[in-house]
Amino acid sequence: MGDNKTLPAAVKRWDENTVAKTIGRFPERQETFLTISGLPVNRLYTPLDSKDLDYEKDLGFPGEYPFTRNIQPTGYRGRLWTMRQYSGFATAKESNKRFQFLLDQGQTGLSVAFDLPTQIGYDSDHPLALGEVGKVGVAIDSLADMEVLFDGIPLDKVSTSMTINADAAVLLAMYIAVAEKQGVSMDKLRGTIQNDILKEIVARGTYIFPLGPSMRLITDTFKFCSENMPFWNSISISGYHIRESGSTAVQEVAFTLADGIAYVQAAIDVGLDVDAFASRLSFFFGSHSDFLEEICKFRAARRLWARIMRERFKAKKDSSCRMRFHTQTAGCTLTAQQPDNNIVRVTLQALQAVLGGTQSLHTNSRDEALSLPTEESVQIALRTQQIIGYESGVGDTIDPLAGSYYIESLTNEIENKAMEYIQKIDEMGGAPAAIEKGYIQREIHDAAYSFQKSVDSNERVVVGVNKFQVDEEQKFDYLRVDPESEREQIKQLKKLRKTRDDDRVQTTLRDLRQGAEGESNLVPLIIEAVKVYATLGEVCGVLRDVFGEYKAADL
Repeated sequence: MGDNKTLPAAVKRWDENTVAKTIGRFPERQETFLTISGLPVNRLYTPLDSKDLDYEKDLGFPGEYPFTRNIQPTGYRGRLWTMRQYSGFATAKESNKRFQFLLDQGQTGLSVAFDLPTQIGYDSDHPLALGEVGKVGVAIDSLADMEVLFDGIPLDKVSTSMTINADAAVLLAMYIAVAEKQGVSMDKLRGTIQNDILKEIVARGTYIFPLGPSMRLITDTFKFCSENMPFWNSISISGYHIRESGSTAVQEVAFTLADGIAYVQAAIDVGLDVDAFASRLSFFFGSHSDFLEEICKFRAARRLWARIMRERFKAKKDSSCRMRFHTQTAGCTLTAQQPDNNIVRVTLQALQAVLGGTQSLHTNSRDEALSLPTEESVQIALRTQQIIGYESGVGDTIDPLAGSYYIESLTNEIENKAMEYIQKIDEMGGAPAAIEKGYIQREIHDAAYSFQKSVDSNERVVVGVNKFQVDEEQKFDYLRVDPESEREQIKQLKKLRKTRDDDRVQTTLRDLRQGAEGESNLVPLIIEAVKVYATLGEVCGVLRDVFGEYKAADL
């Protein structure tokens, strides 16, 4: 980047003469310009804004520390990102049909959405599940459902991501058992469980157990996967839901990485070697509306995580320092008004993720502000990725925006601001302590309020919502979950309970209880229980009895 001795004077001359004359005749649209995170945007960026940037130290080369420019030496020239559409609704049978459709359309990885009862560890016939079965994802009560969900899908040929957290170990156990029935050993499986309880407490709410036992389940999973599943990501540390709750880009990076620090430290505290598990940590970010800020966010997060792993945790392997991440376009930016506009929003957000170097991508569908997406809508969303990947040429060179004075300046600023947050969280005792004090939640709430206020005041334009509105009639053929699917799910669950070997089920549940009361790794015990068709609710019920339930802190 380098300084230029005459440049400061040249910039001043340009500003005082050329710019001043123009502004005198044609004023700028507003007095100040800010990113969505509230970072000031200068009128012009020059080498002066990146004069301290050391190329080899701060950028380096793709595939080499600090991985600012990409974790892969050849970027997307070897292969494109995994195109992984998030899907699942109603019963396992119906969701399997959607999976088959997406694979036929060229999707390259599966991503499973589970319904709310599944996410919080209740069977479909539990009183609290009434009316929620299959509504926001697929209902999975037992291994029998998982067998149907992946029927005809060879698990040694596909990578599967599962958005499941509090009871992630149980769904992982079911996946392992399904693979075994297909003749696929667990060491061949590729995929991810989200398994991120800290962000659930902060941003999403589908938690079950108190923090201590929840962290135990996570570290048990780290250990089990590091020993048995070399290609499986044992956690997806999620900033997406933090962003969807209203955080800024800076906060998304900071709070996500603070959670990551907590998980790494917890694993080290129970005796795991950082280099034994760190390479299978993965991350999950949202791609919001501020095009250039989001690209810089991805680059800053990748570099900051590399430095944290190398400098803080003394990771020796480069693979332990690589931030691999999935991206989803921002559901919170989708509008019910003029829903076809969402196709444009999603296209830009997907392009941001690709320019930022994501390894995996989900593109939201145009109708998701109104309902679950139809097949037509998910096809358009998938085609959006395919057009970017196969037609745009943006993946033909690595990190094509690197060296832009603005990109490098903003990347630095996001990294520095995020690090300030992390240091503040460290002073509080780490992410779990900061969450218990309500600090992270309050920061997100304040940012969400500030953003919404800017939209309500028309300071920030949302096309079709506070500007360029039209009178319109909704014309979509919405996807509605048939209430009969809930009744069918409960019927099949009752049938399972009558036909399984209940003595074997009770034996495995007793073993699980003893393990939970002691110090055994719980993952093998959970696998044994689900293989004899113990239900999700029964397994989680045992753990609830032993561990209790989490109670959210008063803010």
